[in-house]
Amino acid sequence: MTEGTPSTIEPTTEEEVVSTDLDGEADIAADYIEELLDITDLDGDIEIDTRGGRVYISVTAASGDLRILSKPDTVGALQELTRIAVQNRTGEFSRLILDVGGSRDARADELAALVNAAVERLEAGAASAALPPMSSYERKLVHDLVAERGFVSQSEGEGRDRHTVITRG
Repeated sequence: MTEGTPSTIEPTTEEEVVSTDLDGEADIAADYIEELLDITDLDGDIEIDTRGGRVYISVTAASGDLRILSKPDTVGALQELTRIAVQNRTGEFSRLILDVGGSRDARADELAALVNAAVERLEAGAASAALPPMSSYERKLVHDLVAERGFVSQSEGEGRDRHTVITRG
């Protein structure tokens, strides 16, 4: 631009800023996971999705190489390490979700089965049904499943003991 030429700068919307921030977070997380896969000498394809103000990273492999990393506790630990890596680079808390080898879908199926069993107890006359402690992300999935079934749920407890209780409402 030459001196004296008026500049036109489009105002940036909050949505564009959030999208840019999520794209940067996704890139940092994907780089971190890729480096981890290199260190462990595992092959995997990384897919990135952003929705609902959150980054979703999925690691898949054609072979069963990822079995060692796809156990629920391992995925949870890797997710936290990835979040820390992102936070260290951005200075911002990350809400990213990591899936390794379809473990999140398998866990969602397990949660649906827990909700179904709890609903059966309620339909059999129980006043409430408590589920085991789980992460905030898993509790959110449970709350959504419960609402779809026409029941009410709330989280109770503190820290690692935080769990969901389902009632008729």
